[in-house]
This record gives sequence, C-alpha cells and structure tokens, in this order.
Amino acid sequence: MTDIHTTTDWRAWQDSWDRQQQWYLPDREERFSVMLDMVEALVGPKARVLDLACGTGSITDRLLKRFPEAESTGVDLDPALLTIAEGTFAGDGRVTFVRADLKDPDWAAKLPYDSYDAVLTATALHWLHSPELAVLYGQIADLVRAGGVFMNADHMPDPATPRINAAESAHRNARARQVKSEGVLDWKEWWQLAAADPVLAAPTAERFEIYGDHADGDMPSADWHARTLRDMGFAESRTVWASPADSLVLALK
Repeated sequence: MTDIHTTTDWRAWQDSWDRQQQWYLPDREERFSVMLDMVEALVGPKARVLDLACGTGSITDRLLKRFPEAESTGVDLDPALLTIAEGTFAGDGRVTFVRADLKDPDWAAKLPYDSYDAVLTATALHWLHSPELAVLYGQIADLVRAGGVFMNADHMPDPATPRINAAESAHRNARARQVKSEGVLDWKEWWQLAAADPVLAAPTAERFEIYGDHADGDMPSADWHARTLRDMGFAESRTVWASPADSLVLALK
C-alpha cells in the first residue's frame, strides 16, 4: 500500500499557504527581506535562529535559501501547519520543529538549545493579549544571547490615528476584494481544502479544537512593542520597517 505521507506534495501546500497569506499581506516578502537583512547585519549569515510561531516554516524557508549555513528551530502549537512544515523540511539536518504552546510557562524547555542568535516571528503573535505578550517577551529575552536579536513583524496599528487607520483599512480591503475575484483562496477556503485532504484532515480538526476559527489579541502599537521589549530585558528596540498597517520591530540584546 502506498504511504500517502510520502507522496504528499508538501511544497505545493507550502506555496499554497504563502499565496493565501500574500493575499492578506501584499508586502509580506518585503518584511521578510528586511528581517533577513537585519539578521545578516547584526548576527551574520551562520545564525542559529528560532522561528517563533513558525506555522508552515515560511521564515525558515527564506532564511535557509538566503543563508545556507544557518540553522533553524521552528516552534508552534498548530498541528496542521507543523505537519506541512515537517513534510517540507524532512531530511534537512539544519531544521528542527517543536510543538509547544507559547502560553505554557515552560514552553522554552522543549527547545533543543538554551540560546539563539536570532528569534524571528511574523504575523503570528497578534492572537496574544498585551499582558501575555509582555510575559512572552521576557521569556524571549532570556533565550536571545548577548548581542543577539528578536524581530516581530505584525499588525501594529497606532490608536492615535483613527481616521488614517480607517482609510488604510478600507483601501486595503477594497484591493483584496479585487484580487479575490481573480481566484485567490482566502483563510476560510484554504482551511476547507486542508480539512478535505486525507493527510491534513485529522491535524486540521485538532487545530480548530485548539484555536477555533481565529483568535485576535488587542494588537498594541509599535511603540508599545519597542517599549515593552526594553522593559523585558533588551538593550535597544525600535521599528526598522513599516507599511501603513504593519511594522517590524527589532530588539537587540
């Protein structure tokens, strides 16, 4: 009997996830590029990286294509996205995946290393509320070596500019509707396909038991992230990239 796990086209699932995410975030690749620029500038191309809330391993994929001598630990709780990640990078000795809940106080104990040159995350931590995120930032500060970096690219709206925020959101949503008419899968449709796949059906069902349809925290501003990272143990932190809706905040240990 054919093992469907070995015949699944994991790269196709990886690419499908990227296209779905790109629909929501047209500048997604730009933020990844800046993130890796900063990795190279501050810790070098042979970095030991923690891909935090890694999903399918999108950051790891770009990291290793640009820096073949880097290594990555991906950590996430989502069983479906981790299944895709593990399938995509199967046999690559530079990559390790760990399943852990970032709300668990002991999640870092599951990692293979006590410290990392860089901890990277994108569009993933907005499901945490500010008090939880502050605690996580303290745990990350303990994991980043002296001179190492943490970067978070995510939704970071500025509450002081409500009219600008509303106009930007309306424009972005109108553009997304136009692109959607060209046949791009949205979040719900992508998960429907995953639920119908014989390999991903069970982990997808488990995923929705854990998260429900979607969970959003309170999404504080970039200034809050930078200030909190300093409060939690980083020496420097500031925004190094921004779009009208999102920011990439870098913290240096």
